Amino acid sequence: MMQMGSVSPRELVKSSIVDPVFFAGLQAALTPLHLVPLPVAMGMARSFGRKFGGAKPNRVRVERAVDRLGIAMPELCDEERYDLVLRSYEHLAILAVEFVRTSRFLNDDGWADFIEIGDLRKGMRPMIEDRPTLLLTGHCGNWEILGYTLALLGFKIHALYRPLDFRPFDQWARNTRSRRGLDLVDKFGAMRRMPELLTENQSVAVVADQNAGARGLQVPFFGRLASTYKAIGLMAIQHNAKILVGNAARVFPAPDHASGVRYKIEVIDCIYPEDWADQPDPLFYITARYRRGIEQMIRKTPDQTLWMHRFWKSRPRHEKLNKPFPDKLREKLLALPWMDEAQVQAVVEQSDRDRATLLREGITEFR
Repeated sequence: MMQMGSVSPRELVKSSIVDPVFFAGLQAALTPLHLVPLPVAMGMARSFGRKFGGAKPNRVRVERAVDRLGIAMPELCDEERYDLVLRSYEHLAILAVEFVRTSRFLNDDGWADFIEIGDLRKGMRPMIEDRPTLLLTGHCGNWEILGYTLALLGFKIHALYRPLDFRPFDQWARNTRSRRGLDLVDKFGAMRRMPELLTENQSVAVVADQNAGARGLQVPFFGRLASTYKAIGLMAIQHNAKILVGNAARVFPAPDHASGVRYKIEVIDCIYPEDWADQPDPLFYITARYRRGIEQMIRKTPDQTLWMHRFWKSRPRHEKLNKPFPDKLREKLLALPWMDEAQVQAVVEQSDRDRATLLREGITEFR
């Protein structure tokens, strides 16, 4: 335990006075979100999110997100991509409302009024069988509601969690989630804790669509190489764990329901140990396949995706060194059962364009 003498006067004042006062003010500011009907609160949030996204200070971020959509969905025109980015900001604001009010409408008695369960029979089997399971989703739909619902269904869920910088809000979030049966695993100790949980045949949930940095595996994501977490595949192989890729998408509006909103939970893909057993590179196969599952869920609800995230930030070594596409990487792509020669060639050509951009602009990563 930290001794009193090790805490600076400034830190003491902040933790004992400033933070509690600020948190009380924040709670007061959020009170209207609790008082108005949920559809009204979401409508307010949608309006605010669109105005915030379209504001001048966000112009550069929006332009970059539109450029990302140009890679992911080239079939859309500029106006459609711009509108989709603003809808992404609407989604972000609605998420804030849901975060504040989830504990009120997702409870033991009323959750079924808000949640539509898809075909989970195949996906839930490994959890029912008490086998180690990795539950993966992306920043698509409402990943919080996905975890809440599984916990309410009686499954013990350990969710990877990045602590919030503002301690009072972090403590409130932890308390709210734990009341619904979610066990939060601190992101900064995850590499020790997650293997322990899998050894105990537990289920671990991870939001796995963000850029994995220089150490990630480069696999296709919307036809472009993206750095992706390889630790997930390594743990799956080590513990013979099953991987479920799924999400909770918002069905909004829902005029047949008093709340005006429902959520549909779906399992997009199930990856079993026997699926990668005969693959020439099991780790690459697992990583590419779960990233493909995340892409599939995004394609279903692109307006519920945070396109402001830098999915393609870290570039592969050959692009940064201005070298041709590696033959070994091409072979790995061709070995993926769902990819054909034309799809692989499209990835190669996109990589060549990215390599030329890095060289022309004198950069080593994308914004």
